[in-house]
Amino acid sequence: MKIIITSKGKTLDSPVDPRFGRGAFFLLIDVDSGEFEVMDNSEGIAASHGAGVQAGQRVVNSGAKALLTGHVGPKAGQAMEGSGVAIYSHAEGTVQDMLDKFRSGSLTPDTTEEG
Repeated sequence: MKIIITSKGKTLDSPVDPRFGRGAFFLLIDVDSGEFEVMDNSEGIAASHGAGVQAGQRVVNSGAKALLTGHVGPKAGQAMEGSGVAIYSHAEGTVQDMLDKFRSGSLTPDTTEEG
C-alpha cells in the first residue's frame, strides 16, 4: 500500500508540512517496503489559487490510498472524494513518526461531516 505524507524536506526524518496544497514536498511511501519517492510541490506553492484541488488530483493520480497531512481544505477534500484515498489530518512530528503511527494502526481517518 502506498501513502503520501506532506513534508518540509526530502527525507523520512523531515518534519511533516502541515500545509497540504502548499506543502513543500509529498513523500509517496510504500508502507510495506519503506521505499519512497519525493514529489516536489513547487507548482502548488506558486499557485495563485486552487493549490489544494491541484494537490488533491496529484494524490489521486499517484495511486496512494492514504494522505497524512496537517489540514485539508474542503475543496481539496472534494477533489479526492470518492477516489478511495483516506485522509488523516492533524499530522505532526516527522514523516517517520507518522509512518510508524500509520503502520501501527493508531491513526483514525477523517470522516465526512455531512448532515
